Amino acid sequence: MLLSSLPNTPNWSSQIAIIMITCNLIAIAIGRYAIKVRGLGPTIPISGISGFGLAELLATTSLGHIIGAGTIIGLNSIGLIN
Repeated sequence: MLLSSLPNTPNWSSQIAIIMITCNLIAIAIGRYAIKVRGLGPTIPISGISGFGLAELLATTSLGHIIGAGTIIGLNSIGLIN
C-alpha cells in the first residue's frame, strides 16, 4: 500500500547525469557571487576560483543536488524524460 503512493522515478541515465551536472554548475556559479563571507575554511587548489573553499563547494553542490532532484522529478512528471 505504501509503495503505491510513491512516485515513479526514472532510472539513472546519461540524460539524468547531464541535468544534475548542469544544476550543480549553475548552483556553483550563483554561490560564487552570492556568498558574502568566503574563504574561511580550507581552500580548493583549482585555478580561477581563489577564495572559494571546501565549505562553499559543499554548500553550493548541496543546493545543486536539491535543485537537480526537483528538476528531474518535475521533468519526469510532465513526461519530458523517461
